[in-house]
Amino acid sequence: MSRSQLAPGVEVVAVPGRGLAVRTADGEFLSVRVGEADQDALLARLSGAVTDGPDAELDRLVRAFEDAGYLAERPRHAAWPAGRRDVRLVGDCVLTGPLAAYLRAAGAEPQSAAPEEATDGQPAAVVWCLDGPVPQGLWGAADRLPERGIAWLRCHREGWQAYVEPLAVAAGDVTSAHVRARRLAATPAHRELDAYWIGPRISGESFRLETPAAGLLAALLADDLTRWATDAPDTGGLPARRRLRRVDLRTLTVTEHPVLPVPDVAPMPEKAG
Repeated sequence: MSRSQLAPGVEVVAVPGRGLAVRTADGEFLSVRVGEADQDALLARLSGAVTDGPDAELDRLVRAFEDAGYLAERPRHAAWPAGRRDVRLVGDCVLTGPLAAYLRAAGAEPQSAAPEEATDGQPAAVVWCLDGPVPQGLWGAADRLPERGIAWLRCHREGWQAYVEPLAVAAGDVTSAHVRARRLAATPAHRELDAYWIGPRISGESFRLETPAAGLLAALLADDLTRWATDAPDTGGLPARRRLRRVDLRTLTVTEHPVLPVPDVAPMPEKAG
């Protein structure tokens, strides 16, 4: 007996008069040539049902689905390891509230904490969420958490744009300081952006995150942390530890940008004489 199952997001449909087609996780439709195999048996196998007896043609088709990446490689919902369940949430409750709910549902044990208490007891991870720009130097100490074996994840809002920064889990990963440096280097308005971060700023009518926007940001953070905790593979083209996500809060559109650590600058040699 053997068992196979389609990967999440992949579906197979019977097209009248044309046989089977697979809808990929990217939304494309591809024809499936079943040859001499029994179509119903193939559908049963791909739905996860157990089939009896060897069937060379059916096995060949299933291997083709596997080679194309259309079969599930592991259980979809891996258990959250006990050693990584202690997650401290710092920052604004409009974001930490829904994030805590998502993390509990995934199997973590999140706790709200003040910044100065976030690392008490050596948690597995610290997540800091701000419903506004990051004050100068606020995350400087937290950027060193990965060196202590504590995963470090954060997000913040700048007007109608929010940023979910890369997950840092080890020394040498992307820190908030690296993200700032990369963003300054990538824009011709680097002086203006730097001044915006430092402040002071004069804003229009104040607003807070709406529930859908806060839920989206919390879901992105929870997904990154869950994949790290359960060693699940990344989705999409960029790994979570090298990905900056920008969220347009007006349209809830998410765009991804690659970001790398900024290497330390070697000290200038002393002049002789």
